[in-house]
Amino acid sequence: MNFKEHLAKDDIFKTVADAAARLNLPAFIVGGYVRDLILDRPNKDLDFVCLGSAIRLAEQVAKQLGGVPVTVFKNFGTAMIKVDDRELEFVGARKESYREDSRKPIVEDGTLEEDQQRRDFTINAMAISLQAESLGELIDPFGGVQHLKEKLLKTPLEPGITFSDDPLRMMRAIRFAAQLNFDIDADTFAAISKNGERLSIVSMERVIVELNKIILSPVPSYGFKLLFQSGLLKQFFPELVALQGVEYQDNKAHKDNFYHTLQVLDNVSKVSDDLWLRWAAILHDIAKPATKRFDKEVGWTFHGHEDKGARMVPGIFRRLKLPMNEKMLAVQKLVRLHLRPIALVKEVSDSAIRRLLFEAGDEVEALMKLCRADITSKNNEKVARYLRNFEEVEKKMIDLEARDQVRNFQPPITGDEIIRLYNLPPGPIIGEIKEEIKEAILEGIIRNDRQEAYELLLQIANRKGLVNQEVNPS
Repeated sequence: MNFKEHLAKDDIFKTVADAAARLNLPAFIVGGYVRDLILDRPNKDLDFVCLGSAIRLAEQVAKQLGGVPVTVFKNFGTAMIKVDDRELEFVGARKESYREDSRKPIVEDGTLEEDQQRRDFTINAMAISLQAESLGELIDPFGGVQHLKEKLLKTPLEPGITFSDDPLRMMRAIRFAAQLNFDIDADTFAAISKNGERLSIVSMERVIVELNKIILSPVPSYGFKLLFQSGLLKQFFPELVALQGVEYQDNKAHKDNFYHTLQVLDNVSKVSDDLWLRWAAILHDIAKPATKRFDKEVGWTFHGHEDKGARMVPGIFRRLKLPMNEKMLAVQKLVRLHLRPIALVKEVSDSAIRRLLFEAGDEVEALMKLCRADITSKNNEKVARYLRNFEEVEKKMIDLEARDQVRNFQPPITGDEIIRLYNLPPGPIIGEIKEEIKEAILEGIIRNDRQEAYELLLQIANRKGLVNQEVNPS
């Protein structure tokens, strides 16, 4: 690749090179942008290293761009500029050293070579010169280009030092392997396995950023298998590790629920890039170890794992520093309901589908994707039969939703109206009446219609001996 031609086509590089020349600061584009340029991948984050004050360089670049704002991080000696949808980060070349109990480095000014040595992987340690006399020259001291060709992740220095110094790099290694479909060098992977416990000094917030990127990779099971094999997964997600393994009794065995979960995750990933649907796939069977029982007649059972799993979701989200908001509630709902559509395949009744639509609400499409992904039998005929039946269920759902509008429906008669109509104090009887009306709608006895609901209310009230205080309020 002719890097000089590439730089000449982009005004940003011209501006930075000119600003660096005016300040007599040798400057380079480094890291992920260089890697992705060689791989022909898009990257809007540009990292510039200079030999001197990065803040001065950023301010000069901002001035030449017409006075755009500069965000300065004085404690770190770095600066950042946003230009359209691109982020330009400026840092002075530096060398780093670490204390054993912290991943925060002690930073000193350094040479470009020392700056490249501190990078996590050889494919991220390449630089392209922005100096006039060597414009476009690739500086690749650790063989990054060759490792890109080999699809190999390797650290610039001895991997044990690299990972002990900054244990988050172990998560990044697996994240890059998953995103790029690369192998991890044998010595590098051995160092990850050896230093796994060092991950404890990294904040969960940083760990989960990397984990979510693994989850969003094209084939996330690859990353999870590396996490499992290296021992990293047990450091922060023991519930998932507990799914692994097969137990035999009376010549009866259950499937390995860890690898089943990864297959479901991959299946979901083929049809959706929704992070939270992928999390639902990860957690849908999370309570199977806690609910596993052996029955001499039927073999291994996991009764109630969907309900117990749903109850486990908030605790897992809280510990992993995932958002405790509507995203968590959606995942919890999907875990709780993930068996329901499969049960409908055997006997499709209108009332059962209405109840599913009502309970799933806005998550019904995601639920059906999850349930399709959950069919992982090795019996192709069985899978095809289930999928055909699923299509029948989905057609019925569309028909009933159009006709009855039960998804997320609000009760046609509110509790306040019942209180006013019958001059009742707030109490259990209000809830009982509303529940009876809701059940009648879900069972198809009445439509989701205010007039029909009001007529049923009159019947219920008459049966309970209540006296209406008003005329028909419709």
